[in-house]
This record gives sequence, structure tokens and C-alpha cells, in this order.
Amino acid sequence: MAQRAPDGALRRDGAADREGQRRGAAHPRPQHEERHPEAGLGLGGPSVAEPFVIAERRGDAVWLTLNRPERLNAVHLEMRDQLWTHLELLRDDPTVRVAVLRGAGDRAFSAGADITEFGTAPSFVEARDARVRRDLWGVMSTLEIPLIAAVHGFAYGAGLEMSLYCDLRVAAEDALFAIPEVTLGYIPSAGGTQTVPRHVPLGQALRMATTGDAVPAQRAYELGFVQRVVTRERLDDAAAEWADMLASRDPRATRATKRAVVRGLDLPLADGIALERRLAASVAAAA
Repeated sequence: MAQRAPDGALRRDGAADREGQRRGAAHPRPQHEERHPEAGLGLGGPSVAEPFVIAERRGDAVWLTLNRPERLNAVHLEMRDQLWTHLELLRDDPTVRVAVLRGAGDRAFSAGADITEFGTAPSFVEARDARVRRDLWGVMSTLEIPLIAAVHGFAYGAGLEMSLYCDLRVAAEDALFAIPEVTLGYIPSAGGTQTVPRHVPLGQALRMATTGDAVPAQRAYELGFVQRVVTRERLDDAAAEWADMLASRDPRATRATKRAVVRGLDLPLADGIALERRLAASVAAAA
């Protein structure tokens, strides 16, 4: 979750770089007024002038942009809470068929947790209670619509973990993936030791977790946890192509297919096939 530059040095923050930032209005709930990400949060969310996650509606898709480019989109409490709120809105909105997650600026998808908060965050009990109330990883892993990660630059620690909670990953050629917690003397706490082995062979997962070494985009593609690699200039277009294609499908079939695949992974084969049959029957009955 630390931020590491391409030369391997760990850094607490990145150079200011707000170029490429895209700003848009938060997507509205159907027939309801627009809701801002800080509404209802218990940790003192930022003002409307400080959106750490920008949500933009594009037809049947919602694009979510992590918006702390001067900190390499490092995840702090406010960003985490805002992302959770937006994902909850997506869960409740039947008109949204797909979502895209990306990072603002030119240097990072997300460099992981903001280590400048270490020692200043709420107590362990308060942090645990906040995670229970706003389970970001739980929302991402159970979201019924497809979630696409458009990754460029650093995807370290929590940044890598966020991308792995998405269903599809398209990466720019400059993307770097790492779980570098061991280099700071601790281990991942947002699922890195569990999500990475579910996407790459065990030996590769252990290498990433025990060395903290970064994996370039092309190697990530070869290992299978990135599904497409494009030039940096093509990243948004490539994500949009996937989003448009998925949004054009019957949403009931798309959601049921995702449910069958994701839930089936935790079931014995016979139970997974039975689940698939039940879901297929429900989709056919609703057609």
C-alpha cells in the first residue's frame, strides 16, 4: 500500500500532476435528486468542492474516477467512503448496466493506501466499525453489474486490490502492479494475499507478496490478471468499448452470468452446474 517510484524507492507522496483530470457531476438516482458522496457519512466527509471520487454517467454506464492525482490517487478515509457511497448508489440503480473505475492524472491508477494517515487514522475499534458499516471490498465483490478497471501507472497495494475486485482489467502499457507491503514490514490488509492467488499461479502470487516486486502490464497480461494491454492514449477508449459492448447486452443475462461464474467458484462442480441451471431457467422465464 506504499507508493513506490519506478526506481524502486518508496515515497510517501507523489509530485503534483493534475493533468488529464476529468470532472463530472455525480450520477443521479432514478427520479431522485442528485446525491453527493459525503451525504450520510459518519467520518466527516469533504465538502462538495472536494470530490475524491468523481462519478460521471455515460448512457447506461457510470465512470468512477479516483481523484487525488497529486497523491497518486492514494486511498484515504474520505476517498474510501466516497467510493463506497457511489458503489451503493450503483447497486440501487437498475438503469446502470456497467461501471468503469479509473484514476485521475497521468501517473497512477492508485498507489495504494495513503501512508501519511498511518498513526493519525481513527483507533482500531473505530476503523473496524467503519469497515463494517462501509465494507468497500464487500460491495465491490458482490456488485451485480460488470465492473471494469482501466489501469495506468501505479496500481500498488490497495490499488492493485481494487483492480482485482473488478471483473475485467484493461491496462495501459505503463501500468505497474505490486503488493509492496512486505518492504515496509507488514502484510496486505485489504485482501492482497487472497485476491492475487485467485488470479495468478501460486508461485507468482508468493513472489509478488514476498518480494514486493512490480509486475509490468505486459507480464500481467501473460499471467492472466489483465485481459488487455493498450497504449496510454487508448486506455479510456478501450474501456469505453468494453463498457458499450456490455451495456448492449440483456442486463438480466449479464448479471446472471456474472453470478454463476463468481458464486460457482466457491462451489463443488455439481453444485455450480445446478446453480447455472437455476439461473438459466430464471433468465429464460423472464424473457
